[in-house]
Amino acid sequence: MDGDGLYVYAVVGEGIELPAGAGGVGDPPAVLRVIGTGRIAAVVSDAPARLRARRRDLLAHQDLLMDLADSGPVLPMRFGMVAPDEDALLAQLALAETSHLATLKNLDGHVEVNVKALPAQDSLADVVAEDAAVRRLRDAARRRPGYEASVRLGEAVASALARRAAEAGKAVLRELAPLARAVAAGPDVQGCALNTSFLVPRGHSERFRTTAERLAGARRSHVDIRIAGPLPCYSFVGDSGAPHRRAAMTGG
Repeated sequence: MDGDGLYVYAVVGEGIELPAGAGGVGDPPAVLRVIGTGRIAAVVSDAPARLRARRRDLLAHQDLLMDLADSGPVLPMRFGMVAPDEDALLAQLALAETSHLATLKNLDGHVEVNVKALPAQDSLADVVAEDAAVRRLRDAARRRPGYEASVRLGEAVASALARRAAEAGKAVLRELAPLARAVAAGPDVQGCALNTSFLVPRGHSERFRTTAERLAGARRSHVDIRIAGPLPCYSFVGDSGAPHRRAAMTGG
C-alpha cells in the first residue's frame, strides 16, 4: 500500500469522542479524526505508506475499536480497509446511513466472543478404544506395515479426532447459545472442527467466558476449546458500505 487514501477504523454514531491519547496504525501512529454525514461518522486517519499487518498495527487497530466501544456502539472495519478519499467515504456513509444506524443499534452494549473447537490431540488412546474402524486399520498396519497402511491409519485417526471434537464442540455451543443475543458461524479455519462467534452483552462477557471455560474443562478429553474475547463485533456487521482495499499481510 502506497499511503494514498483514508484508513477507516470504524463507523460510529454522531457525537462520539475519540479516546484521549489514542493513535492509529503506522509508525509513528497516525493522527485520528472523525468525519461524518447526517447521524453517522467514520473514524479515520491518513493511510500510512507501505502499511502491513504487523502485530503492533493489528493491536493498535483492535485496541482503538475496544476503546471507542466504551463510549458507544461501534461498527468495526477489519484491518486494512482504505477509502480512496474523503468525498468517496462520505458518499458511502450517506448511502448506507439507514443500515449502519440499524447495525449500531443492534450492537449497542455488546461485544463478540469467539469460540473454536479443535481436536484433543492427547486422546488418541480413547479414539482407538472407541472406534472399531481405527482399531482394524491399526491392526492391519501392524500385520503388514507400509506407507499406504500408515496413511490410511493416519487419515482415520484424524477423521475420528475431528468428529469427536465437532460433536463435543456442538454440545458446548448449544449450552452457550442461550447466554448470547446472536450466534454467527465463522469461516473454516484449518485444524478447527468448529469456529463460532457469539454476540454477548458487555456486562455478561466474563460470565460467558467462565461458563465456556467450565464446559470446555468438562469435555477436554474430546475437544480443545479456545476462547477469544471480548472482541469488536466483526462477525455481526456484514460488509455493506465498507471500503474494500486491504493492507498486505506480513510478519513482525
